[in-house]
Amino acid sequence: MADKTRKNALHAGSGPAWPHPLLARREALQAGAIGLLGLGINHLGGLQSLLSGTAAGADLASPRGTAKNCIFIFLSGGLAQHESFDMKPDATAEVRGEFRPIATATPGLQICEHLPMLAARSSQWALCRSLTHSSNEHSAGHHIMLTGRSQLPAGFQPNAPSRRDSPSIAAVAGRAVAELGLQATTNLPPAAVLPELLVHNSGRVIPGQHAGDMGAAFDPWMVEASPFAAKAYGAFPSYTFDHQERGEADDRIFQAPQLTVPHGLGMRELTGRLSLLDTLQQQRRQLDQFAETQQFDRFRQTAVDLLADDAVHHALNVTKADDATLDRYGRNSFGWSLLMARRLVAAGVRLVQVNLGNDETWDTHGNAFPHLKDKLLPPTDRAVSALLDDLAATGELDETLLVMASEFGRTPQITLLEKHYALPGRDHWGAVQSVWFAGGGVTGGTVIGSSDKDGGYPRDEPVTPENFAATIYAALGIPQTAVWRDAESRPHQIYHGQPIPGLTSSRS
Repeated sequence: MADKTRKNALHAGSGPAWPHPLLARREALQAGAIGLLGLGINHLGGLQSLLSGTAAGADLASPRGTAKNCIFIFLSGGLAQHESFDMKPDATAEVRGEFRPIATATPGLQICEHLPMLAARSSQWALCRSLTHSSNEHSAGHHIMLTGRSQLPAGFQPNAPSRRDSPSIAAVAGRAVAELGLQATTNLPPAAVLPELLVHNSGRVIPGQHAGDMGAAFDPWMVEASPFAAKAYGAFPSYTFDHQERGEADDRIFQAPQLTVPHGLGMRELTGRLSLLDTLQQQRRQLDQFAETQQFDRFRQTAVDLLADDAVHHALNVTKADDATLDRYGRNSFGWSLLMARRLVAAGVRLVQVNLGNDETWDTHGNAFPHLKDKLLPPTDRAVSALLDDLAATGELDETLLVMASEFGRTPQITLLEKHYALPGRDHWGAVQSVWFAGGGVTGGTVIGSSDKDGGYPRDEPVTPENFAATIYAALGIPQTAVWRDAESRPHQIYHGQPIPGLTSSRS
């Protein structure tokens, strides 16, 4: 295959289509052999491309974004804009709620009184108060915001993730970063999600988290460090709670996955298994697709690196950090998760999605004000502020875009569902939410857009999930002409909107 075709595989109108390989028995045997290392092939970026018929590691000349990395903080359940970044102190009592605004370091900018650490750092972050989409349903909202696509795919099933779903932002960014050669290291996958898969309390997986119709080979690396709990929420162990206060125990333990060789397999046996892989590869040396064999060799080494690299183990072993670091981030799942994200980015992962809380953690239908005040906002305020401070201290904030969003906001009106809750809260609301940004060239103290007097709809400068996703892609240096190609080599656009205007000094 010509080098030119490889280098243009992600661009529209790039010339000859990349052919879909017919995987013969010999190739299938070799692909299966990677399992001997105890690792899934979906975590090996180049092998993903080999098996799906796309060009891996293409060294394309592409415009670099202001940032190099992105940490996408996702607050599953729906953060109330009125109780965080878009307070309405002059509204009626049933709209404004119990919390009061406080001044930030930016004149004229106020946020919730229970976010004092972030308020003191407002010169480093910006807000968009006018992101809008049409869904008030959890699963649809997750799919919309995690994929950056306002339109749900045909046949969308809220209770069953499907390979017909749109690919997640993490999956798209990870694949593009790998195939465009935008990652400096091959020791780690380009995109990761932590500390848990978002699972509804009924046990069903929430849509929008995987690579969808892009294919399972491109699912982001899932770092599962937080066990599933059906009726326990928040930053355990110190900030755990139940929305309906049913008094059930929460015995979860935050424990990063151990990247070790499989049970009973020592380094001698590992060496033996690698020798077996060498033998398998010798049987393929006469194949005319020798370039693909070289790519496979490189990604076999990536698997070994994941097992042996001390930096990888350090990035994941966050609960053993020094006392000062743990105190700054918080000794809880929110603090540990953001510390892990910060370390993974430093180690070479380009995009890390951090789910601060399992599904519905931020779904404050009832008992909203005590739970936000005592359980949710304090650990978030501390952990996000510590992340800002760490990145700023090392100069990495300029090259790391931080974003924080939910699947939707909350209703302007406060309601009480007496059957389930002792105290009031707010319902789902896709029409408007506040989204937080920092780093990566973001102009601190900036506010993009506004909501109406009750915080129910955008008043000006409405922003879509497509704009939100484009902001992330642009920061990572992904060209706006870039596409991803399916197994039949059909191009699919990565960008479906423009980056949010006015957010950074480098983009108008």
